[in-house]
Amino acid sequence: MTNTVAIGIQWGDEGKGKIVDLLAPDADVVARFQGGPNAGHTLVIGEEKTVLNHIPSGILHDETLCLIGNGTVVDPFHLVEEMDTLIDAGIPVADRLKISERCQLILPYHRDLDAAREAAKGKNKIGTTGKGIGPCYEDKTARRGIRLVDLMADDLDARIDANIAYVNFMLTEYLKADPIDRDEVARAIELARERLLPLAADVPLILQRRIKAGDSVLYEGAQGSMLDVDHGTYPFVTSSNTVAGAALAGLGVGPGQVDAVLGICKAYTTRVGSGPFPTELYNADGMACPSGKHMAERGNEFGATTGRPRRTGWFDGPVVQHAVRINGVTGLAITKLDVLDGLEEVKLCVAYELNGERLQSIPACCNQLDAVTPVYETLPGWSENTFGMTSIDQLPANAKALLKRIEEVCECPIAMLSTGPDRNHIIRLTD
Repeated sequence: MTNTVAIGIQWGDEGKGKIVDLLAPDADVVARFQGGPNAGHTLVIGEEKTVLNHIPSGILHDETLCLIGNGTVVDPFHLVEEMDTLIDAGIPVADRLKISERCQLILPYHRDLDAAREAAKGKNKIGTTGKGIGPCYEDKTARRGIRLVDLMADDLDARIDANIAYVNFMLTEYLKADPIDRDEVARAIELARERLLPLAADVPLILQRRIKAGDSVLYEGAQGSMLDVDHGTYPFVTSSNTVAGAALAGLGVGPGQVDAVLGICKAYTTRVGSGPFPTELYNADGMACPSGKHMAERGNEFGATTGRPRRTGWFDGPVVQHAVRINGVTGLAITKLDVLDGLEEVKLCVAYELNGERLQSIPACCNQLDAVTPVYETLPGWSENTFGMTSIDQLPANAKALLKRIEEVCECPIAMLSTGPDRNHIIRLTD
């Protein structure tokens, strides 16, 4: 296996966890490079279902080293709970996991500030997960963040006191919310010292040595490219860079240490939370059509982390083409093809029009993206059941035609096709 970046190239929830878990046995190292507990990577193996938020999806494999890079933000309470769940299931987490000493810590005051800000926005809220990730990245950029290595610093208490004073001013004076609980912050710090600090490591050094030794690395991202803080549907985005280039900064590796980029996307489109969605057909607030409802129900479209219902719509070619371009995607992994089973026709958005003009790329302005008209091609659907198929030869002709057209519109070959949630429900089209 080459050194590969695996990322979502829609608005998240593309099925990254399954794909990374599938690739992990061929990788010596799986390294997470951005995001925090807002990720929800669901692995289904037989009857067992595992949802991972912080921990890389390779943790279930005996010989795989899992790394959490400096580009991530870590909630001590959440990560320890996740670790303990795996330990209870017989997974020796401490033997397989290392955490960058440069990771920023999500502390209780980050969550309080996140929740208060969203509440104050009312109907204009962005739709964050409320887990304190945005405020934590904000502190990182403002150089007041607390890193894992800082738990050993002599001035730690003074720095935390300064942060608490700042956050309490924001909460009580500006947002009219309750002040934070200093004792809960202390508990988070002590838990991180006890359980996370023993796992702290120089992740760039580990990666450099492993790559020089000939080991292969799978770089794992969270969320999706359309939630990237620079290249996504700003301001309805996450607080970090989710594109393939973030793997370099988020782990401390160079461009020459990445050989391929696998872009993971659904055979249709979903989105959780607010923001433009040109091909939307269904949401829990009232927009619905039979095809969109079919996808939502058959695809069980609820966020693995938030539990929120996902908005659903047809495959958005301009979005995926944009993501292919900004990530340098070398191959697509299409998931949930089986969800389209039983539809009489399937639509594929191949372009946008705005004010009667066909656009060459997606608009950077969210108001413009909200106003575009999708240009659809209509393809015949199929009545056959594709669930669990493991060979391209088993697919209905109309399903193959859809996949071929996706390759043409997105200007990228399909390398892998998922036909169900289980690890074995996969079709590999390229090595």
